[in-house]
This record gives sequence, C-alpha cells and structure tokens, in this order.
Amino acid sequence: MQRDPLACHNERMKLMAAFLNAVGIGLIAVGVLRPLAEGVTVTGLSLFLWVAVGLVFHVLALYVLRYLRKEASI
Repeated sequence: MQRDPLACHNERMKLMAAFLNAVGIGLIAVGVLRPLAEGVTVTGLSLFLWVAVGLVFHVLALYVLRYLRKEASI
C-alpha cells in the first residue's frame, strides 16, 4: 500500500501545530496557575512574560498551519 505524500505532509504540519499550541497553553497555565497553587501573588512582569511566550508559541502554531497543501507539488 502506497502512502499519500500530500496527506503525510499535512498530518505532520497539523501535529507540529498541535504540539506548539499545547506548549503555548502549558506556558500560559504555568504562568497563571503555579503562583496560585503556591499562594504567591502574581507580579505583572512575571505574568506578562509567561503569557507573552505562550502566545508566541500559539502564533507559531498558526504560522505552521499556513504550510498545509491542497495539492501535491511537483
């Protein structure tokens, strides 16, 4: 059985985007939930950095999705 190169490429891109999105969500969660669990007040700069880096990973995931192909390139 032959693999479809277009489908393989698109699935790899979707997996990479899902991974980057999960990392972004994890970073945002760490920045918000960890201080709450430790009972520490969240400082503005610390929260901003965690959320900003998480959003960067989310934007990277959206960027990766731009590489989905509709038809096989020759």
